Amino acid sequence: MPRILAVLALAWLTGVACTAPPRAARQAATPLIDVWTRGLAAFGVFVPSEQPRRDADGNRRPPHYTIDGAERLGRDPLLDYLFLNLEGAYDAAAVDTLVAGLARVSAEDRPTLLVRIPPIERDGEQAARSRVHDALTRGADGIVLPHIRSPEEARVAVRFFHEAGADVWSPSNPDGRIIAMLMIEDPGALEAAQAIAETPGYSVLSCGIGSLSGALGGDRDAGEAAAEVVLGHATSVGMPSMMTANRANMIHRVEQGYLGLLLQMGDDTAETIQLGRAAAGR
Repeated sequence: MPRILAVLALAWLTGVACTAPPRAARQAATPLIDVWTRGLAAFGVFVPSEQPRRDADGNRRPPHYTIDGAERLGRDPLLDYLFLNLEGAYDAAAVDTLVAGLARVSAEDRPTLLVRIPPIERDGEQAARSRVHDALTRGADGIVLPHIRSPEEARVAVRFFHEAGADVWSPSNPDGRIIAMLMIEDPGALEAAQAIAETPGYSVLSCGIGSLSGALGGDRDAGEAAAEVVLGHATSVGMPSMMTANRANMIHRVEQGYLGLLLQMGDDTAETIQLGRAAAGR
């Protein structure tokens, strides 16, 4: 077992996992929570648009989702979660579509739905607070808050879930069913990563490697190193960390200790996930 994964597994075994009842007895747990409670790596995909990204003139099209498409994703046995990326523009109708499609699949089998909303800094606290509440009310299983810049902003983000009455899953609340994910994507936030990690009341701490690498002058190696710093801080407080992965780096990502592997949908997605599951002992 990779060193970081072993540390996190030990944290669960000595902390909460040893007291968690079997999955059948924890009706509220989503598949993603079930996997993470067992200290295992989970696999998911960005929800793909069901129309080409560009029209015939090369103009960018907005993403398009359907209930049938969501159901197809929901019936994929390799997927533990779906990542609906609404960071560019929050779209309540998109949340409704995914929730409706996933509702056609039994709760114990369907993947967990995570919705990424625009960052707090873009439209302000009130807009972010409203989006957290709205997405949860519509049936999302978790919310991803990107570009958390400081411990103070992390506490604000956590407060959104408390104000929405969400029962947030974490090592200190193993019976929770809502995922609250914070993302570090800015150099200044990287310097405060330990304090952000120590903020109580959230579920997952991850690095947005694309945004952070761009902020570091496009230096991908620096971005990878920064992501490992965030991973280390997450692991030190018993939290899982998510990272993008592909066929070339999937096994390495698992060995690094990332417990959420996130892929773009493509022809080799199933095979890549199978490689990751084998590496993770699933």
